[in-house]
Amino acid sequence: MPVNPIPGRSAGRVSVCLPARDEEETVGPIVAAIVRELVYGAGVVDEVVVVDDGSTDATAAAAADAGAVVVAAADVLPGVGPGTGKGEALWKSLAVAAGDVLVFCDADLREFDPAFVTGLLAPLDDPDIGLVKGYYLRPDGGGRVTELVARPMIRLFFPDLAAIRQPLGGEFAARREVLEQVPFVQGYGVDLALLVDVAARFGAGRIAQADLGVRHHRNRSLDELGFQSAAVLRAALSRAGVPDREGWDPADVAQRPPMAEVEEYRAARAGVGPAVI
Repeated sequence: MPVNPIPGRSAGRVSVCLPARDEEETVGPIVAAIVRELVYGAGVVDEVVVVDDGSTDATAAAAADAGAVVVAAADVLPGVGPGTGKGEALWKSLAVAAGDVLVFCDADLREFDPAFVTGLLAPLDDPDIGLVKGYYLRPDGGGRVTELVARPMIRLFFPDLAAIRQPLGGEFAARREVLEQVPFVQGYGVDLALLVDVAARFGAGRIAQADLGVRHHRNRSLDELGFQSAAVLRAALSRAGVPDREGWDPADVAQRPPMAEVEEYRAARAGVGPAVI
């Protein structure tokens, strides 16, 4: 059997998607590198999509100038009602992107390497793999929420996923048919919730990991990390069956249904209606 020389190409068309909010300094160089090296260069990627979640800076313009398809999250699937957050932008990427495989990258990465994308795609040449999570070194001292919150919660409640090194990592790839079948938490709990939900729906054996080397991005303040930690805790506890408690932030609870259940999405995929206004 001939070997496919382009990683991930056997899985079909590839869309790279970046959820973004106020990332004008970094989103342009990331998009430009992917377009130059992987769209026009290697022919690995078919499109780059940026879903802009209410930026107040020049994020949208920087991404478009670099070659991305840019859409405002609020303009996608208008019939589902308003929503915001990282998970919301990830979920709406499914409605905008054309790919059979979606590769997600954070828009705040510094010293971005296009090899992140090819590294995530390579395991998908195995038809049994549905989701690939990237892992990496963090020389900037990041990863505090991962090590102090996410991984301990996973070891306690979801031990079959304990080997996942970066459960909150924003660099991952998945087949469309996998992502369509799971809900998306709207806020920062989305990465952990997706991991748990994919394992529950398809089995932990369909999740692979890819070594992406070294990753640099902006470190967050303790105030921001506290907010993120609460969202991650809420996502883990809800998946572990812990009932809601009075006083929890409703934003931590909100989630979108599996995209396969959204009539507006199904109609757009069938070509009988637009997904974006």
